[in-house]
Amino acid sequence: MYRMKINRLKSQIQSLPHQPGVYQYFDKEDKILYVGKAKDLKKRVASYFNKTQENGKTRVLVSKIVRIEHIVVNTEMDALLLENSLIKKLQPRYNIMLKDDKTYPWICIKKERFPRIFLTRNVIKDGSEYFGPYTSVRTARALLGLIKEVYPLRTCKHNLSEENITSKKYKICLDFHIGTCKGACEGLQEAADYQRDIDEIRHIIKGNFKTALQQFEYLMQEFAAKMEFEEAQKIKEKIELLSNYQAKSTVVNPSISNVDVFSVFSDESYAYVNFFKIMNGAIIQSHTTEIKKKLQETDKEILELSIVEIRQRYNSQSKEIYVPFEVEVGEVLKVTIPKIGDKKHIVDLSLRNAKYFRQERFKQQKIVDPERHTKRIMVQMQKDLRLPFPPIHIECFDNSNIQGTNPVAACVVFKNGKPSKRDYRKFNIKTVKGPDDFASMEEVVYRRYKRLVDEDQDLPQLIVIDGGKGQLSSALKSLEVLGLRKKIAIVGIAKRLEEIYYPDDPIPLYLDKSSETLKIIQQLRNEAHRFGITFHRQKRSKSAIQTELEQIEGIGEKTVVSLLKHFKSAKRVGEASLENLIKIVGKSRAKKIFTHFN
Repeated sequence: MYRMKINRLKSQIQSLPHQPGVYQYFDKEDKILYVGKAKDLKKRVASYFNKTQENGKTRVLVSKIVRIEHIVVNTEMDALLLENSLIKKLQPRYNIMLKDDKTYPWICIKKERFPRIFLTRNVIKDGSEYFGPYTSVRTARALLGLIKEVYPLRTCKHNLSEENITSKKYKICLDFHIGTCKGACEGLQEAADYQRDIDEIRHIIKGNFKTALQQFEYLMQEFAAKMEFEEAQKIKEKIELLSNYQAKSTVVNPSISNVDVFSVFSDESYAYVNFFKIMNGAIIQSHTTEIKKKLQETDKEILELSIVEIRQRYNSQSKEIYVPFEVEVGEVLKVTIPKIGDKKHIVDLSLRNAKYFRQERFKQQKIVDPERHTKRIMVQMQKDLRLPFPPIHIECFDNSNIQGTNPVAACVVFKNGKPSKRDYRKFNIKTVKGPDDFASMEEVVYRRYKRLVDEDQDLPQLIVIDGGKGQLSSALKSLEVLGLRKKIAIVGIAKRLEEIYYPDDPIPLYLDKSSETLKIIQQLRNEAHRFGITFHRQKRSKSAIQTELEQIEGIGEKTVVSLLKHFKSAKRVGEASLENLIKIVGKSRAKKIFTHFN
C-alpha cells in the first residue's frame, strides 16, 4: 500500500513543470496539509521525497501526503503573493500563520466638503482617506492631538454643502468661540482655506513636516511685519509644537523616505518579525509580530512571507525595503541590505525591537504560562550545551577551604531552572589531607552519586563543576568508577572568562554573555559558592569557639562539651554567672572559666 502511494506521488512529481508556482499537499481525507511556493516546482517538490528529512515534523508531513496539486504563475513574486493568499484562505495545518486578530486604529480624512479628521477602527470604502493602521492607539491619539492643536478643524457632522451654508441652516457652536474651529458652518471660513490646512495635515501624517513649517514661518513673518505680535506668537507656538514632535520622531537621516524596514529574530520554536515604515527619516509605523514555527522554517522563508503579509496589512506602497539579508520578493520591489551608515543603523534598530519584543513576551509568559517558559529555557539549555536531554535536574559542586583549614564542599540542586533547596547537600572532606581541590572534588562526587545509586534515587541530567579542566577530570574519575560516565552529562565552568569545559575536549565553549543558559549556570555556581562558604564559616566559627574554651588552663574536652550542651554557645558561657557555672562544672573549674571571660 505504502509502495503504491510512493509510486503514485512520484508519477505526480514527474509531471510537474520547471516553472515558478505554488504547490499544495493533501492527506488521505483530502484535507489541505501544506501550501508552499517554488522558483522551480519540480525541483522543490521532489526535494521532499528524494532525501530523509532531518526535522521530525517534516517527516510526519511527508508521510501523510497522498495528493499534490500545483498552480503555475509567471514570476516568483506572483508565487509569493499566491502562497500568502492561499495560506490565509485555507489555513493549512503545517504552515506558519501570521495571525492578527486586533482591529488597529486608523486616522481618517473623511471624503466630504470641509473634511473631518478623526480616529476610527472601521475602514469604509467610501472614498475617504485612511492612514495607518497604528499599532499603538496612544501614538495615533498623540498625532491627532498635535494636528488639532495646530489646525482649527470642525468636529460636527453637519452636511456643509454650499446650499446649507448659504441658507444659514447651521449656527456656530462653542468650538468657534474657544478658537478650535473657524466657523465654516456659517461661511466664516472658505473651503479653499480649509482645504489648504487638510493638505498640510496630510503631509504631517505621512511624516513630512517641511511644507507645514514653511507655511507657518511665512505667516509668522507676515504677522510680525504688520505688528500683529499676538498672532505671530500663536504661529510661533505652533511651529515649536511641530518641531518638537518632528525631533522626537526623527531617528535617521531625513533624506530616507518612503521605505519599509524588516528584520527577524528567531529561536527554536518562534520567530519575531519587526516592521518600520520610514517617512522623511521618521518612524511613522512600527509593528512586531510573533510567529510559531511549524517545520523549522528558516529566517529567510519567514521574512519573505512576513514582508508580503505585513505590506498588504498596512497597505504599503513603498518601492524599497531594507532587510538584514537577501530575500526573494520579486523584481518590482527594490531590496537593500545596508552595510554601514544610517541605513544600517535603522535595520539594527529594527532588530533590537524584535529582540526586545521577544524578551517582553518571555516576561509575560513567565507570569501567565510559567510551564511553557520553563520548557523553553530547558530546550534552549539543551541546544546551547549540546546535551542529549533537557537538563531538568542539574547539580553543581564547589569546594571551600581557606589556607587548607576546615575543608568542606557543597552540592546545590536546580530543578526546572530554579533552586531546590531541600535537596542541597554539604560535605566535610574526610579522606583528603591539606588543601587539595582535585582530590576533594573526586571524594564528594563519589560520595554523592554512590549514595544516590545505592538508594535508587533520581540522577541529574547535568552536573556542573565549579572549576576548569583539573576539577572536571577529578569529578570524571568518580563517575567512571561508579559506571555513570555515559549516563550523566558533565561540564566545568572556569571563573576567569566563564568558559565551559567538556570532557575530552581541550577547546572550551564560550556562551553569549546575555544568554539565559549562561545566566542559569552562573546562578548555579554562585549559589554553590554561597552555600559552601556559609557552611565553611559555620564550621570555622564552631572550631574557633571550641578552641577558645579549650585554651583555658585546666579545662578539657569533656568540660567544653558539658558547657556547650548546657549553655548552647561559647558566648553564653562567657556571660554566665559564677553560680550557674559552679552548678555545671564545679567550683574550681567554674572560677577558672569566670576569671578567663571577666
